[in-house]
Amino acid sequence: MKIQILELIEGAKRAEGLTVIIDVFRAFTTECYCFAGGALRSYPVGDMADAFAMKRAHPDWVLLGERGGAKVEGCDLGNSPWDAMNYDFRGKTMIHSTSAGTQGIVNAAKANAEQILTGSLVNAGAVCDYIRAQNPETVSLIAMGKAGVESVPEDLLAAEYMRSILEGDTSFDIDARIAYLKDHGGQQFFDPALAHIFPREDYPLCVDVNRFDFVLRVKKEDGVLVIEKETV
Repeated sequence: MKIQILELIEGAKRAEGLTVIIDVFRAFTTECYCFAGGALRSYPVGDMADAFAMKRAHPDWVLLGERGGAKVEGCDLGNSPWDAMNYDFRGKTMIHSTSAGTQGIVNAAKANAEQILTGSLVNAGAVCDYIRAQNPETVSLIAMGKAGVESVPEDLLAAEYMRSILEGDTSFDIDARIAYLKDHGGQQFFDPALAHIFPREDYPLCVDVNRFDFVLRVKKEDGVLVIEKETV
C-alpha cells in the first residue's frame, strides 16, 4: 500500500486512490458529532451562495457555514462541535460549507480520487480500519490546513497518526503529540478574545482520539456530492 501525505487545496487536486480529506479544527470533527447525534446525511458545498440556494430549496435542512473560523451570517450553525452536540440532529439532513474541509472534498472529487472519506482525530482509527478492509493500492491523506492554503499542525498530526497505524508503527506517541498541540496549534481555543469564534469547549472534543467507530464516506448521487455514515 502506497501512502502519501499531501496538503491543502493543491494537495486535494493531486489526490489518488482512496483519499482522506482531513480537517481536525473543525469541519470533520464537527460532522462526526452531528452524525453521532442522529444526522442522516450531509451535502458538502464549496460556495456559500450554492449552500444558501440549497437551504432555500430545503428550509428544513440544517445549514452549517464557516469562513475565517466564524459562523456565516444566515446559517443555522457554524463549525463548532460543541454547538453540534447541543443541537438536535435526529433525522436531519445537513448542508456544510467551510473554508478548508469541504473545499478539499470538492477538489478531490474532480481529481483521481477513487473513494473519498473525511478524517479527523475523533475517528482516525475507524478510518484506518476501513482502509485496511479496502486494501487499496494507493492512499492519499490530505491535510487541509487553514483555509486550504496554509499548513497547520493538527491536520498533519492526524495524517501522520493515520499513516503510523496503517504502517503498524507502534512507536507513535499520539498522547504526547496532542499535549504539545494544545500550545502549538490549539491556542485559539484558549484565547478569551476569540471565544465567540473558537469556544474553549471545542478543543477537548476535537482531540478525543478514536471516540467514534464510524467513517464518513463521500458519494455522488445524481451528480451531487453527499456524505453518509458507515460503521466499521
